[in-house]
Amino acid sequence: MLAKRIIPCLDVRDGQVVKGTEFRNHRVVGGILDLAEYYTQAGADELVFYDITASSENRTVSVDWVSQVAAKISIPFCVAGGIRSVESAKAILNSGADKVSINTPALRQPSLISDIAREFGVQCVVVGVDSYQQSPGHYRVWQATGSVTTARPTDIPTMEWIQSLEDRGAGEIVLNCMNSDGVRKGYDLIQLAQARQHSRLPLVASGGAGCYQDFCDLFESTDVDAALAASVFHLKVCDIAELKDQLHMRNISIRPVPREGQ
Repeated sequence: MLAKRIIPCLDVRDGQVVKGTEFRNHRVVGGILDLAEYYTQAGADELVFYDITASSENRTVSVDWVSQVAAKISIPFCVAGGIRSVESAKAILNSGADKVSINTPALRQPSLISDIAREFGVQCVVVGVDSYQQSPGHYRVWQATGSVTTARPTDIPTMEWIQSLEDRGAGEIVLNCMNSDGVRKGYDLIQLAQARQHSRLPLVASGGAGCYQDFCDLFESTDVDAALAASVFHLKVCDIAELKDQLHMRNISIRPVPREGQ
C-alpha cells in the first residue's frame, strides 16, 4: 500500500502566503521561503503553492520565487496559478517545480491538460477542482475562485468533470471542497468518497481540516491518497510530526518524520 501524503498548502498573493475562509477574507500568514523551509523540516511530504489571483489577473506565477523555493527545500512541490500554455508550464517546471496544477485554464481550454501531459508526462499534471455543494449530493465546479469579484460557477457537475480528467491526461486531482474551506469542521467525506468512485487517479482532499481527528476520519472513511491543509498548519493547531504519529497508531500507512539521531 502506498503511504498517504500530508501536504501543506501555501496560498500566495503579492509575494506573501495568505489564508482565507471559504476562499474569501484572506490574511497574511508568512513569507513564502520561510514557510517552505519550515514545512520541509516539519516533515511534510510535499508542498503546494497556489498563486490565488494569477488567473483572475490574467498573469502567470512568477518564476523568481519558484526557483528560490527549489533551491531552499528538498521535498517535491507543485505550483499553480495562471498556467495557460505549455510554455508557461515549462517555465515553472524548469525553475524547479515538480508538478504544475491547472484549474480555471483547464476549464476554459481542456486540451491544455493533454498538451502539458504530452510534453512533460502525466506525473507533472495536477488538475485542481473547486467544487461547491449546491444541495445535498449535488456539486458544481467553480472557476476563478482566487478573488471574490471573479469567482463564479460553471454549468459543469463536479463528478462529471472529475470522471473526464484521466482521459484528458491528468496525473492527479486536488478536490477543493469550497463549502468546507477554512472553516475547520472536517473534510467533506461524502463528496470525497463520491469523487473516488468516479476516478482512479490519485486524489488529494482539500478543505476543512481542523484537528488531528479530521485527518484520521479522512483516511479511514475515504480512499484518498493525500490530505492537503493550510490554516490548521499555519496556525499550529496541528503539528505534522504528531499528526503522523497519530495516523501511524491508527494503522494508516504514512511516511515517518525523521527524528534527530535517526
